[in-house]
Amino acid sequence: MKRNLNHKNYNPVKSALAIGVAIILMLMGSCKKVVDVKSTRAVAEVNMWNKLEDTRAALLGIYGLTRAAMVENNAHWIYGDVRGKQFVSPTRQDLKAVIDNRLTASYKTLDQLSNWRRWYAVINAANIFLERVRDVKKADLRYTASNMEIDIAQARVLRAFAYFYMVRIWGNVPLIISSHDGSFENRAQNSGAEVLAWAEKEILGVVNVLPNKYGENDPKQPGLYYGENHGRWTGSLVRRISAYAVLAHIAAWQGDYIKVASNATKVINEIGSAEITLTDVNSLTSSNGFFSSKRQGHLLGFNSVYEHGEGGMSGHIEELTLAFPFVNKAIPDIYMSKDSILNTFNEKKDTRFGLDTLGRPTTDRYFYNFDGRYPIFSKIKVIMAGSASTSTTDAKFSFFSSIALFTRLEDIYLLRAEASSVLGDRQGAINDLNTIRSSRGLPNYSEVTNGLVIDAIFKERKRELIGEGHYWFDQVRYNKIRQNNSVFTELIKTGGIYWPVSEELLQQNKLLTQNQYWK
Repeated sequence: MKRNLNHKNYNPVKSALAIGVAIILMLMGSCKKVVDVKSTRAVAEVNMWNKLEDTRAALLGIYGLTRAAMVENNAHWIYGDVRGKQFVSPTRQDLKAVIDNRLTASYKTLDQLSNWRRWYAVINAANIFLERVRDVKKADLRYTASNMEIDIAQARVLRAFAYFYMVRIWGNVPLIISSHDGSFENRAQNSGAEVLAWAEKEILGVVNVLPNKYGENDPKQPGLYYGENHGRWTGSLVRRISAYAVLAHIAAWQGDYIKVASNATKVINEIGSAEITLTDVNSLTSSNGFFSSKRQGHLLGFNSVYEHGEGGMSGHIEELTLAFPFVNKAIPDIYMSKDSILNTFNEKKDTRFGLDTLGRPTTDRYFYNFDGRYPIFSKIKVIMAGSASTSTTDAKFSFFSSIALFTRLEDIYLLRAEASSVLGDRQGAINDLNTIRSSRGLPNYSEVTNGLVIDAIFKERKRELIGEGHYWFDQVRYNKIRQNNSVFTELIKTGGIYWPVSEELLQQNKLLTQNQYWK
């Protein structure tokens, strides 16, 4: 029986997530292929790819798989914030091993984080979508050419994003762009440079197809999208502005700062048509603010909307950072020490965190219980429907629904500042840096107070983007630029910035090689 897209009992999010879960289970059933992925062609093949409802479900399934890849075992925050030593762990030995760069230590979490299988689930689902989507176009007259092209563009960007994400973690990975009818042959790794060049080309091939708004009168996608208006799709899907943001990050990882500046500028030039502005600090840190629900300001993020029946006890940074009185947990798994907080937030009038003349915190936006043994990182605290109040019953339940966010506008302004500084445009770098500083109550940059421009930019990234999975990768880029830390420079040269490849994968595929640093 066909589903009515406008029927009040039809929940497209739950439908897509159900398919996503089914795909994940199928993908993880095999153990003898190069990426340990079993084809999704086994999922109700006879009944799939016949109508536009199938393309919608399959496309949203790719989004669901991407979110799962980012958040399983809290990977996004462990890769980015924990490994970067931005936080310390009072009790968890596996997290201490990550902080100490002992990534081959014998802990289940580390074994799972070393395995790229969940990312190849995304890639395989995208490959199959791209191979089969035209079957729906032939079978269902409701599925228009415009709809199909926009769907294809999203799938290609998501696949390219998956490869970019993996290259930052493992360096060299197999490049697989076909489902091979469900039978993967063993593949050796392609170089990270080759994979990133492919990802960049892939995104550039579709960026101009994408709208900045879905379900509204965007020139690229006028009218409803899959029968629903802009309110349904706000901040949920890959847009043109999202694609340029990913391109800026790819270029930054490559060290190609001319392209960083160009793509970051394209993002900033698009913010009017995308209806995006800088995020007010109150919204950024409110329990029902920026990190909750769906918002246009999520340049690229993967939602977990409580009202749609999404969310859970794991796969959110709150699982690592919150403790009593927000949730029923005595101490957090990770926290930022008082000395580290004061070293990071060392300027007066910072609306994110600061001390008054008596040494008392002026706000608990970023940190709660500052004077306690374990200050609680409270910037992101979306509990249930966003009721993270210390006086509500809901806040005692460890059920979270915050977004897995990859990038937002503040990140892009600071990326462009970084690029301008490297390229010698000092004033341009200062202008973008001051855009963020002024939005957080800080005075304009001063070299006397803030040091070199490039140092000030990366310190501002640390302050603004803490808890969003950027810090380790920022440190890699910073040390490639400055080269004033011999230990980190050696880590870069020897490949120690990457994770080891899972021993399970190496045993399954003899063509794979372990990253040199971890041999």
